Amino acid sequence: MIRSRLRTLLLGSGSAAVMLAAALVPTTASASTPPAERSAADSRGAVAKAESGALAGFWSCSIPPGYIYSDTQNTLSCGGTGFRTQYFVQPPSDSLWACTTASGFTYTSTQSTLDCSTSGFRTKYFLRTPTTGLWACSVPSGFTYTSTQSTLDCSTSGFRTKYLLQAY
Repeated sequence: MIRSRLRTLLLGSGSAAVMLAAALVPTTASASTPPAERSAADSRGAVAKAESGALAGFWSCSIPPGYIYSDTQNTLSCGGTGFRTQYFVQPPSDSLWACTTASGFTYTSTQSTLDCSTSGFRTKYFLRTPTTGLWACSVPSGFTYTSTQSTLDCSTSGFRTKYLLQAY
C-alpha cells in the first residue's frame, strides 16, 4: 500500500514536471526562430518574408515605432504572470506580408490569418512601395488614382475598391 502511494506520488510529480517542461521548451525554442522557419502554414507569407530579406526581424514584447509585425506567439518571457503576446517585428519593406499597414507603403492584397493574433483570425496585408501603375487597396500620400476596380483582394469580408496609382 505504501509502495502504490509512493508510485502514484512519483508518477504524478514526474508527469507535472514533463508537462511544465513541454510548455516551456516550445516557447524558448521558437522565440529565437523566425516565423518563416518556424511555420510553413502560411507559404505566401514565408515566401514573401524570404524574398524581401525580412528575416532580419526579431521577437519583441512590444512594437517599436516605425516597425511592423508579421507574426505573434504566446510567451512567458514578457513579464507579468501568465502568457503574454510577443511580436515578430521588422522594418516595413516592399512585398512583405504584415499584420499592420505602414506609413509610406500601400497594400495590394489581404488575407485572414492566425499569424497576427494569439486568439483568433486577423487581417494580414501585402505591403508594397507605391509606384505609378500599381493597383493598390489604398491611395498613399503623393499619389492619386486614374482608375478603380471592385475586387476581393482588399478585404477579407467582401468587395472593396482597388485604385490604379499615379504619382503627382
